Amino acid sequence: MDYRRKRRLTFFTIGLIFLMSGIEYAVILPTIWRYLQTLDAAPYFLGLSLSAFSFSGLLAGPLFGLWSDRTLGTKKIILFANVFEIVGNLMYFMGYSKWLLLGSRLVAGIGTGAGSSIFGFLTRNTAPEDRSTVFAAVMACRQAGLLIGPAFNIFLRLCDFQVGPFTVNKYTSPGLFMCLLWILLQFAVLFMYWDFTPQDDRRQGDGAVRDELEEEEEEDNEEAKPLVRPNELSGSYGTVTSVHSRASSLANGEVTRVPPPPEDVSSSPFKNFSASREFLREEVVVLLAAQFITLFNQTALETMVTPLTQKYFNFGELENSIMYCICGVEVIAGFVFVRWLSKRVAERVVLAVGLILCNISCVWCLIFLANPQGGFAWQLAEFIIGVFLQVLGLPFVAVAQVSLFSKITSQKTQGFSQGIRRSVGGLATILGPLWAGGLTSDLYVMMGVMMGLLVLLTIMMMVSYERLVEPVTVDSPTGAESED
Repeated sequence: MDYRRKRRLTFFTIGLIFLMSGIEYAVILPTIWRYLQTLDAAPYFLGLSLSAFSFSGLLAGPLFGLWSDRTLGTKKIILFANVFEIVGNLMYFMGYSKWLLLGSRLVAGIGTGAGSSIFGFLTRNTAPEDRSTVFAAVMACRQAGLLIGPAFNIFLRLCDFQVGPFTVNKYTSPGLFMCLLWILLQFAVLFMYWDFTPQDDRRQGDGAVRDELEEEEEEDNEEAKPLVRPNELSGSYGTVTSVHSRASSLANGEVTRVPPPPEDVSSSPFKNFSASREFLREEVVVLLAAQFITLFNQTALETMVTPLTQKYFNFGELENSIMYCICGVEVIAGFVFVRWLSKRVAERVVLAVGLILCNISCVWCLIFLANPQGGFAWQLAEFIIGVFLQVLGLPFVAVAQVSLFSKITSQKTQGFSQGIRRSVGGLATILGPLWAGGLTSDLYVMMGVMMGLLVLLTIMMMVSYERLVEPVTVDSPTGAESED
């Protein structure tokens, strides 16, 4: 199989992985609250179960990223991580008790740690100018999963049969369904995913150039045969030697840039690495804060949504699934727009637009959702507008901060750096549900803190706006990199 086909299949498989994570989230989230209620779980167990998934991912992300940085491979990591997804969802299906369900989310969350390795892989194998569009496409795959997931849930809610000692119903079927999907994904990764490096890409490009030069040389030789005599070849500077001069020019960098020699694979990517120098820079702190605050607010609102819709609108699994499906359509449209916009403006502009939308959304929710007024129709309209505004800002912030983060941190340790970024996000997705789960009866306090965090982030970005750009990298004669 040729290199280009392998590359396309690999990126397609990465899209499948993120699609599957979106489907799992959308299949589990609408039913987990009622599922816990059938197991006599207290309300705080909803926050614990959602946080457990993020907690194990928080711990696994940097470890998987460190593994991928040292080996420059991701395939084995993905296959290993998917085993935890399979086992975790099987435990969720069994569902004997609330503690087994909590443990199932803890185990499945370990599988999400492979995402840091994948983001590191994408960073190493994409050009900086293309990174925003690539990340937008990958994140859109997850949102497509969020869109497709509720559609599966519409059918899963009809399940009512036995598999041996286990009952398959609308609460347990999502676990069995996702277990089977992750098993199928293992085969996709096994047969359609290849680890390649930028050196492979350059070698492929060099091979294409050599083939083109050889073809051109053969053509010129054919044209030169009637015109050149054997005794003239040694001193001739005609057609034949012009081809060699073009090849020499190519080698000297006059036609195209010759790639630098491959790095010493045996040298550790963490040689001379300093965590404080890498992660405590002003611009890095701002982007990590953006990751934490936006995910904290998002997961807090998601945790609040199902109890809120049950209390005010009497929504069940079907209504919640339809709601998440509509939100998925909006988010995908948002990622498509951000993909287009990121080619025309800088990432920091995209980030600023996203923060403005998030601030507007939080103000709306604080005014209209903390204490809904009016009749059913007016309350429903207030709720829909609040959710619409919240979802609208997510693609802007998500794509901009992850793309900028990949550019201002070292490429040699991208797996570990992306693991740290995802762990910060994991911490947010732990604290967000816990915060919201304990304050469902006092929404003013819950949303007031969310509003305060957003204001803080907005001020931080305004102060550091000039630093939120890709640093200029200069190659020194020794091959080391320096940044301006």
